[in-house]
Amino acid sequence: QVQLVESGGGLVQARGSLRLSCAASGRTFSRYVMGWFRQAPGKEREFVAALSSSGGSIGYADSVKGRFTISRDNAKNTVYLRMNSLKPEDTAVYYCAARASMVVTTTLGEYDYWGQGTQVTVSS
Repeated sequence: QVQLVESGGGLVQARGSLRLSCAASGRTFSRYVMGWFRQAPGKEREFVAALSSSGGSIGYADSVKGRFTISRDNAKNTVYLRMNSLKPEDTAVYYCAARASMVVTTTLGEYDYWGQGTQVTVSS
Protein backbone atom coordinates (compact mmCIF):
# COMPACT_ATOMS: atom_id res chain seq x y z
CA GLN A 1 0.00 0.00 0.00
CA VAL A 2 1.22 3.48 -0.87
CA GLN A 3 -0.14 6.69 0.58
CA LEU A 4 0.39 9.94 -1.28
CA VAL A 5 0.11 13.44 0.14
CA GLU A 6 0.31 16.49 -2.11
CA SER A 7 1.29 19.98 -1.04
CA GLY A 8 2.34 23.28 -2.55
CA GLY A 9 -0.85 24.41 -4.23
CA GLY A 10 -2.26 27.88 -3.87
CA LEU A 11 -3.27 31.07 -5.62
CA VAL A 12 -0.83 32.59 -8.10
CA GLN A 13 -1.03 35.23 -10.79
CA ALA A 14 -0.72 34.39 -14.45
CA ARG A 15 2.90 33.95 -15.58
CA GLY A 16 3.83 33.00 -12.02
CA SER A 17 5.31 29.75 -10.73
CA LEU A 18 4.53 27.07 -8.19
CA ARG A 19 6.17 23.83 -7.12
CA LEU A 20 3.97 20.96 -6.06
CA SER A 21 5.30 18.15 -3.91
CA CYS A 22 3.97 14.66 -3.35
CA ALA A 23 5.28 12.69 -0.38
CA ALA A 24 4.85 8.94 -0.54
CA SER A 25 4.83 6.38 2.22
CA GLY A 26 6.38 2.97 1.91
CA ARG A 27 9.83 1.58 1.20
CA THR A 28 9.24 0.75 -2.44
CA PHE A 29 8.72 4.27 -3.77
CA SER A 30 11.70 3.94 -6.07
CA ARG A 31 9.96 1.11 -7.94
CA TYR A 32 6.90 3.14 -8.91
CA VAL A 33 6.12 5.23 -11.93
CA MET A 34 4.90 8.56 -10.58
CA GLY A 35 2.47 10.85 -12.31
CA TRP A 36 0.60 14.11 -11.96
CA PHE A 37 -2.95 14.61 -13.16
CA ARG A 38 -5.34 17.52 -12.85
CA GLN A 39 -9.07 18.12 -12.84
CA ALA A 40 -10.67 21.45 -13.58
CA PRO A 41 -14.27 22.20 -12.54
CA GLY A 42 -16.73 20.45 -14.82
CA LYS A 43 -13.99 18.57 -16.67
CA GLU A 44 -12.54 15.10 -16.56
CA ARG A 45 -9.28 14.37 -14.83
CA GLU A 46 -6.42 14.62 -17.30
CA PHE A 47 -2.80 13.60 -17.53
CA VAL A 48 -0.15 16.24 -16.86
CA ALA A 49 3.21 14.49 -16.49
CA ALA A 50 4.82 11.23 -15.43
CA LEU A 51 8.24 9.74 -14.98
CA SER A 52 9.75 6.33 -14.50
CA SER A 53 11.28 4.98 -11.31
CA SER A 54 14.77 6.00 -12.41
CA GLY A 55 13.63 9.28 -13.90
CA GLY A 56 14.96 8.22 -17.27
CA SER A 57 11.59 8.13 -19.02
CA ILE A 58 9.37 11.21 -18.83
CA GLY A 59 6.15 12.25 -20.51
CA TYR A 60 4.21 15.50 -20.59
CA ALA A 61 0.86 16.60 -21.85
CA ASP A 62 1.19 18.90 -24.84
CA SER A 63 -0.50 21.69 -22.92
CA VAL A 64 2.29 21.86 -20.33
CA LYS A 65 5.40 20.99 -22.36
CA GLY A 66 8.10 23.56 -21.91
CA ARG A 67 6.41 25.04 -18.84
CA PHE A 68 6.16 22.18 -16.33
CA THR A 69 8.92 19.90 -15.08
CA ILE A 70 8.43 16.66 -13.18
CA SER A 71 11.19 15.27 -11.02
CA ARG A 72 11.66 12.87 -8.14
CA ASP A 73 13.94 12.31 -5.18
CA ASN A 74 13.83 8.62 -4.31
CA ALA A 75 15.83 9.19 -1.13
CA LYS A 76 13.04 11.46 0.12
CA ASN A 77 10.15 9.44 -1.34
CA THR A 78 8.97 12.60 -3.05
CA VAL A 79 7.94 13.63 -6.55
CA TYR A 80 7.74 17.25 -7.64
CA LEU A 81 5.99 19.26 -10.31
CA ARG A 82 7.57 22.59 -11.08
CA MET A 83 5.09 24.81 -12.90
CA ASN A 84 6.29 27.94 -14.66
CA SER A 85 4.51 30.48 -16.85
CA LEU A 86 1.20 29.52 -15.34
CA LYS A 87 -2.01 30.33 -17.19
CA PRO A 88 -5.58 30.68 -15.93
CA GLU A 89 -6.41 27.47 -17.80
CA ASP A 90 -3.99 25.61 -15.52
CA THR A 91 -6.44 26.16 -12.66
CA ALA A 92 -7.41 22.75 -11.31
CA VAL A 93 -7.01 20.29 -8.49
CA TYR A 94 -3.70 18.53 -9.04
CA TYR A 95 -3.37 14.89 -8.08
CA CYS A 96 -0.31 12.76 -7.55
CA ALA A 97 -0.51 9.11 -8.62
CA ALA A 98 1.65 6.02 -8.37
CA ARG A 99 1.82 3.03 -10.68
CA ALA A 100 3.36 -0.28 -9.68
CA SER A 101 5.14 -0.71 -12.97
CA MET A 102 8.30 0.19 -14.82
CA VAL A 103 6.36 1.58 -17.78
CA VAL A 104 5.31 5.22 -17.96
CA THR A 105 1.71 5.71 -19.06
CA THR A 106 -0.62 8.64 -19.54
CA THR A 107 -3.72 6.55 -18.81
CA LEU A 108 -5.50 7.48 -15.60
CA GLY A 109 -6.93 4.02 -15.01
CA GLU A 110 -3.49 2.39 -15.01
CA TYR A 111 -2.39 4.14 -11.82
CA ASP A 112 -2.83 2.23 -8.60
CA TYR A 113 -2.66 4.87 -5.89
CA TRP A 114 -3.86 8.46 -5.67
CA GLY A 115 -3.44 11.41 -3.37
CA GLN A 116 -6.24 13.69 -2.20
CA GLY A 117 -5.21 16.55 -4.46
CA THR A 118 -4.06 20.11 -4.02
CA GLN A 119 -5.81 23.16 -5.47
CA VAL A 120 -3.98 25.40 -7.90
CA THR A 121 -5.69 28.64 -8.88
CA VAL A 122 -4.18 30.96 -11.47
CA SER A 123 -5.64 34.45 -11.67
CA SER A 124 -5.54 36.54 -14.82
